[in-house]
Amino acid sequence: MNFIKKIFSPFCLTVSLLLLLFIFYKSEFSWDGTRRNYYFNLYLVSFLLLIFSIFTFFINQKLKEYLIILSFSLVVSLYLFEGYLTFKDSHYQNIKKRKTIYEKISGKKYDTRTRLEVYEDLKKLEKKVSIKVSPKHHLPNNHKLFPLSSISNSKTIYGNENGYYFIYQSDRYGFNNPNEEWNSKEIEYLLVGDSFVHGANVNRPNDISSVLRTLTNKSVLNLGYSGNGPLIEYASLREYLNPNVKKVLWFYYEDNDFIDLNEEIKNNILNNYLNDLTFSQNLKSKQEEIDSLINNIIKKSISGDNLKFIKLYKTRNKLLKKEKLKNKQFSPQPHFKQILKLTKDLIGKNNSKLYFIYLPGYNRYKNDYDNTNYNLVKKIINELDIPFIDIHSEVFKKEKNPLKLFPFEMFGHYNVEGYKKISKTIYRLSSN
Repeated sequence: MNFIKKIFSPFCLTVSLLLLLFIFYKSEFSWDGTRRNYYFNLYLVSFLLLIFSIFTFFINQKLKEYLIILSFSLVVSLYLFEGYLTFKDSHYQNIKKRKTIYEKISGKKYDTRTRLEVYEDLKKLEKKVSIKVSPKHHLPNNHKLFPLSSISNSKTIYGNENGYYFIYQSDRYGFNNPNEEWNSKEIEYLLVGDSFVHGANVNRPNDISSVLRTLTNKSVLNLGYSGNGPLIEYASLREYLNPNVKKVLWFYYEDNDFIDLNEEIKNNILNNYLNDLTFSQNLKSKQEEIDSLINNIIKKSISGDNLKFIKLYKTRNKLLKKEKLKNKQFSPQPHFKQILKLTKDLIGKNNSKLYFIYLPGYNRYKNDYDNTNYNLVKKIINELDIPFIDIHSEVFKKEKNPLKLFPFEMFGHYNVEGYKKISKTIYRLSSN
């Protein structure tokens, strides 16, 4: 114990200084100062540790002994808590139930790999592999460019809710489309939305865009991406809408679109789309820059994933992060209505027809449902005279058990059957 007491203060001081330098490096060099808000709490903790370290040089030996025992107990407790959070994580908790059901129904093995493991395995077989990086990832950053898609012409790994990984070949602009769709003389449908439109978590030909291609035998373009809210969706139309599009399908997801919009309106680049009708980032001509930017993000993410447990990733998120937005209710009617009005004008000038698709969430059928925002959204769409396709009324309400359209009747996106029924309904109601 005497030796430990001698090195305790210098050790604490060295660790606190290294921690402070590491946080500074991550904040100012790795992220170019774009995520200072996130690192503020970590700066605060490292400064407190530094003060504590200096303090230990001036205390008596008995008190130092107590502090050593307390510090050791605290470190052990933190890592035990990290282990608990890791075990409690949905990836480990839900996988057993999903695995049992999937293997019984399909006779196939459930893919229990993590997304990082899938990435490493796929890299051995494919030249160009990426992990999906959503546009919303860029919201807190101050980059000169705000990508609305991800890496182009790449095998892109999304996630696993149905027993297998959703993996797709991205097109020339980083979206989930067969690349040749962009060469078509006429586009029957162009879709904007979030992860449900992106295709989560089913592979082609079972996502909405693919089913519509099959039903129409015509070209369909998908601009949807995980985490998108109304402002990003409008920006996507501004950047990628072509004159040859006949119909635009705008998808609204009831559980988080207002929440997403609340964050999007804080971003300066996205606000330019609202305030300046001539604004454009010319993203079609900047795909190499987008690929480079997102490749760097993926590299940082992978290196961070390997050290998550050591860095107490889950514990830090639990203790230091602010209350999650999904626990709050947001109803930014003025911005939402403004965006839809601008979208309608944009689509009208393009000589295309706009349809608004309302998507229900799992919680509507599992828990008590508050339809305040549903009524608000429907009122706005009716006032704007936009055709309203209510997927709850047209599809889920007609099911004896609506939960069967979700993976294993558990929380998540729709399953193959759910997407198929939704796509058929959209085709039927938009074909007149």
